[in-house]
Amino acid sequence: MKEALAAHNTAILHYTAPPIVGGVEAVIQAHAEVFVEAGYPVTVVAGRGEGATLPSGTNFVLIPEMDSQHPQVLQVCSILEQGEVPPDFDDMVHRLTETLTPLLSQFDNVIVHNVLTMHFNLPLTASLHSLVDSGTIQHCIAWCHDFTWTDPRTRSKVQPGYPWDLLRTYRPDMTYVVVSRDRQCTLAALLDCPLEQIHVVYNGVDPKVLLGLSAEGQSLVSRLNLLESDLVLLMPVRVTKAKNIEYALRVVAALKARGYRPRLIVTGPPDPHDEESMVYFRSLQELRKRLDVEEEMRFVFESGPDPGKQFTIDAQVVGDLLRVSDVMFMPSHTEGFGMPVLEAGLVGVPVVCTDIPAAEEIGGEGVILFDADKDPVHVAKLILAWIERSPAHRLRRRTRQNYTWQTIFHRDVEPLLTRKGEV
Repeated sequence: MKEALAAHNTAILHYTAPPIVGGVEAVIQAHAEVFVEAGYPVTVVAGRGEGATLPSGTNFVLIPEMDSQHPQVLQVCSILEQGEVPPDFDDMVHRLTETLTPLLSQFDNVIVHNVLTMHFNLPLTASLHSLVDSGTIQHCIAWCHDFTWTDPRTRSKVQPGYPWDLLRTYRPDMTYVVVSRDRQCTLAALLDCPLEQIHVVYNGVDPKVLLGLSAEGQSLVSRLNLLESDLVLLMPVRVTKAKNIEYALRVVAALKARGYRPRLIVTGPPDPHDEESMVYFRSLQELRKRLDVEEEMRFVFESGPDPGKQFTIDAQVVGDLLRVSDVMFMPSHTEGFGMPVLEAGLVGVPVVCTDIPAAEEIGGEGVILFDADKDPVHVAKLILAWIERSPAHRLRRRTRQNYTWQTIFHRDVEPLLTRKGEV
């Protein structure tokens, strides 16, 4: 496996890199992280930036003349914007080509962000075309976020002819990527090429950052496959008979029978020193197997890094799980107070629980109450009716299943990479 991964040696190239703040720089940061996580060697090549701000394991090469704000580049650009080619333009292209040749020849893939469609450093654009012509760049992936020729704000910066036409020249020996279907149509028209020659790879999100997950919480979320599920129900309770966990198991079975991929997570452990508690825990495991929901229902107690060892989590990690969840589910027979109702309310997670007085007092009209004497199928339908009425839930589900950086990398980016020696 390591030998196969080593064949995918990739450079990511742009005018600037983090800590410079910008949309493209944020994408570069995210891409570098998922490349490293997947075991792919990756090097960021930029005119400005700091290697220390990139994910650990990322290589960084600084070439100041690649920066769009380099003094010489600014001088050249000011003349180009007047419709003239500076007399030293070719010299700058040659110098950049000499600098980049020994560097970029090492890589199986060179991902070029915006340089091939934007006018901010045309000597660099021309140099990259030359490096593709010579075969120095083995596989160029033109990642096109923006286009000078089609943007009303920048269209006046370019003129027909060389070198401006490089920004609208289609090359069948490059792989083109855009960030939306709309940009795909725009670039295909600009390059006068078939739509299918341009790949759409969306930007993504990092749940760990946006949901404020701790390292332990992120690891647990991954082991439980929560982000891939259709519906995450969390029971932040200990394993006791009062919590009516067997009822929750039957609700999950009913959800599964309706074609959903639910996850029910019980955060608390049984009491390992109380035989009655352990007997109840084992009976729940047996019921889970009979209902065929072993994948859909998990106890944190049995979900540690080592499956053979008991596992418990602290309040911080319970909070991590709550923020990832879609529903705080509490089918308890009794509750003295119902603290999880308040915790769910604070982080904006809907509450579905039995009509115990404490929950009704605390939650008011903000909770969905049900009678535990009702058939679990009824409660499953109640939950499904809620989620299908909720645009926020549908967008949340769609995002976590399809638009995390990790998902996008494995589904869309990885297939674009070439293996060394392949044509």
